[in-house]
Amino acid sequence: MARDAGLEELLREELGQRPGLSEKAMFGGWAFLLNGHLLCGAREDGLLIRLGKGNDAWALELHDIKPMLSGGREIQGWVRAGPEAYGNDMLRKRLLLAALDFVEGLPPK
Repeated sequence: MARDAGLEELLREELGQRPGLSEKAMFGGWAFLLNGHLLCGAREDGLLIRLGKGNDAWALELHDIKPMLSGGREIQGWVRAGPEAYGNDMLRKRLLLAALDFVEGLPPK
């Protein structure tokens, strides 16, 4: 799986210089972590976003957002947003704010 440099740059712009934010290669793409916890990821097949178990139903009702799959099984609390979803500035911001809200509530690693 190849990386998506354009999506990575969009995420960097949205997330800014947030304390505790780091990046690394992961998921066959590029992952963003907050205080050591996975927050989101960028791959050529979409934006991976961590909303937390039980917090993803609203996102899954939206166009071009699907459950994240790994090894053919759904990963609870994660969604994959396709280009139509993450290309919508307001929706991308809403997804990232929801992910930040969830991950900021986790204890630092």
